[in-house]
Amino acid sequence: MRKKFYISGKWIEGSKYEELLAPHSDEKLAEIPLATMSNLEEAIHAAKNASFEMEKLSSHERSVILEQLVEQFKENRTQLAEILALEASKPLKAAFGEIDRTIATYKIAAEEAKRMYGETLPLDAVPGGEGRITYTVREPVGIVGAITPFNFPFNLVAHKVGPAIAAGNTIILKPASQTPLSAFALAEMIDKTDLPKGAFNLVTGKGSEIGEALVKHPDVKAITFTGSPEVGISLKSKSGLKKVTLELGSNSALIIDEDVKLTDELINRCVWGAFVYNGQVCISLQRIYVHQSIYHEFLMKMKNATELLKIGSPMDLQTDISALISKRDIERIDDWVKKSIEEGAEVVTGGNILKERIYQPTILSNVKNNSEVSCKEIFGPVVVINSFNEFDDAINEVNNSRFGLQAGIFTDHLQRALYATKKLHVGGVLVNDVPTFRVDLMPYGGVKESGYGREGIKYAIQEMTEMKLISIKL
Repeated sequence: MRKKFYISGKWIEGSKYEELLAPHSDEKLAEIPLATMSNLEEAIHAAKNASFEMEKLSSHERSVILEQLVEQFKENRTQLAEILALEASKPLKAAFGEIDRTIATYKIAAEEAKRMYGETLPLDAVPGGEGRITYTVREPVGIVGAITPFNFPFNLVAHKVGPAIAAGNTIILKPASQTPLSAFALAEMIDKTDLPKGAFNLVTGKGSEIGEALVKHPDVKAITFTGSPEVGISLKSKSGLKKVTLELGSNSALIIDEDVKLTDELINRCVWGAFVYNGQVCISLQRIYVHQSIYHEFLMKMKNATELLKIGSPMDLQTDISALISKRDIERIDDWVKKSIEEGAEVVTGGNILKERIYQPTILSNVKNNSEVSCKEIFGPVVVINSFNEFDDAINEVNNSRFGLQAGIFTDHLQRALYATKKLHVGGVLVNDVPTFRVDLMPYGGVKESGYGREGIKYAIQEMTEMKLISIKL
């Protein structure tokens, strides 16, 4: 089936197409149009024109439009989960979870559309400020360019489209080339809402061409990007004075303190954090530091629980592990694992390519902190487990990273928990949970090479609006 761009409320043919293949089967799913500069200009022109219609909408009307989208997600839940399983090889149990989160994300956006508060400023607090009423308001920035990744093609798109609409902006979406079908499904649903035509536009194509042109275009006032640090840093350098939000890489870590009881609940939580969606999650649990007194017990329990994971087709509701997004990623992960073994790492379980695009869930121990499986973002079903003696040593190992998105700690000691929240150099600390935890109203983002700015609807709206000061002399 040939897909079309969605521009100004119309479906537009492309001049060139490329085949989209299912990662788990190589089955042809669709032919995807490749946007030209002319297509992008048309989308930007449509978004610019629609800004006048968006300005006329009240916050209540924007909220209603997002609620209309929520209802369509609910009605099409099964079909949308199947799209995820087909194009992203996301196991259905995880796919349904993503659709449910996407529904929540748009619901939060609908509510936040009515909560764009300013504040009143008491200027008479300083001499010369008497006799004035002064307050701030937030206004839409204009056209938002959104560039999104393959791993959560509904929910991470929602974190850009939802707040953009809630704030009264228009938006141009450039989805990941590996998972465009979810974006086309979104466009079909948006077309059925009362959103002004042209306020949402969808173009597909190569990020190195369309994405870069979107970032540089003078009419685009804000860029929101989720992807690799290398690309994100490059886009920021080319964005000029635009507002930019970057959600980048991670090698999220967890500390398990001494005296922690290694319950089934804790072990299963760690297995989920490390291997949900094959580890292709920005906050996937990649590094675990366990106190030496419980280290061997933890290793064995993790090994046993990991080996119970079901490997198979993403279309099977029982499947936990399926195909990775590309053959190139399989080769990279296998190469990193083999290198770590050469450097002295031990394989607790896994370490093998099972099929062309399926990598066995893998646990490595005794891994050097400069090994690629530890210091880089592996984005695959591999977790590193090392031991520590002193609590500060574990803190230092977590911080010994170019990334700083989220970290977790399990401990029974309140003082150590609070100490960790102070000392861990990350965007978010989860006490008694894995760093893979996220709900969609959190201020989500990182430090160092993990990002710039925050997502989470309320916080994304701040990134997509401008503050205006108003002072009235009485």
